[in-house]
Amino acid sequence: MRAVVFDQVQGTPEVREVPTPTAPPGGVVVKVLATGLCRSDWHAWAGHEDITLPHVPGHELAGVITEVGSGVASWRVGDRVTVPFVCGCGRCDWCLSGNAQVCPHQEQPGFTHWGSFAGYVALHAADTNLVAIPERVEFATAASLGCRFATAYRALVGRARVTRDEWVTVVGAGGVGLSAVMIARALGARVIAVDRNPEALEVASRLGAEHILVADGTDIPAAVMDLTDGGSQVAVDAVGSEQTCADAILSLRRRGRHVQIGLLPPVNGNPRAPMARVIAWELDVLGSHGMAAADYPGMLALIEEGSLRPDLLVERTVGLAEAGSLLPGFDRAKPAGMTMIDPAL
Repeated sequence: MRAVVFDQVQGTPEVREVPTPTAPPGGVVVKVLATGLCRSDWHAWAGHEDITLPHVPGHELAGVITEVGSGVASWRVGDRVTVPFVCGCGRCDWCLSGNAQVCPHQEQPGFTHWGSFAGYVALHAADTNLVAIPERVEFATAASLGCRFATAYRALVGRARVTRDEWVTVVGAGGVGLSAVMIARALGARVIAVDRNPEALEVASRLGAEHILVADGTDIPAAVMDLTDGGSQVAVDAVGSEQTCADAILSLRRRGRHVQIGLLPPVNGNPRAPMARVIAWELDVLGSHGMAAADYPGMLALIEEGSLRPDLLVERTVGLAEAGSLLPGFDRAKPAGMTMIDPAL
């Protein structure tokens, strides 16, 4: 099969012919019909994740099962499926309680094993992790759910528990940030979107952001305080940097809730965050690490009925070669939505 491969950390990704995977026990092989290009893929390429080289990235995917391994009870060849980027083992207490996203024995395509920037991908513990794609949902839409959209959904619904008329400040208007804007509006919240890219902010406005703030040296927390008369109830860092994390936390009112979605690369051992404000104002700091397959039905129901439109977040579709060329610079890119990959191109 064709796949995007890099041989060393920060090496040049190349499209090559590599062996097609075989189904592991309890798992399946999926023909990849759509997969997303995400900032998390860049983190793996940059060396911020523990990966084995050579490596094939890619963790947001959708496609059709082509091979079923031994012990799989619920899935057949030809099934349309997607998968969360965190695949639980299916055996531990966390998985059995429906919290596979924090499974201590988890597998992650594109991180712990070769991923979906390829014609085919192997997936583990299929009965725990696979999600059926409804016929009315396109493969590109389903692929967009695996990391950014599902993570934003769980962050706002399961972690921050956003309620109607609350202020939600979303720092970062890339794929996960725009997902958060859309979901917060669907929950009835009032949204402020922050980004350095005016084009991305225009998209955020179309998706329902009540206010937009350009991160061009503006004092973002002060601006949010003015707009909300004291700060937002919920803030989301959808980028993952010391500046965006601090801006989000400092935009909160007292007793507010911060959700960290963007990965924070360590600086001198650990990333720095304004913990003095967290303590003094009794802020809640919440992590959100994807969403288990068990929680997908509620989200998919909203998509089928049209309340959520992740398809509107897809900015462009590229082939494997262009995906490989885009990956090294993705931390500097200014997307106004999601970039999807069609491995057939």
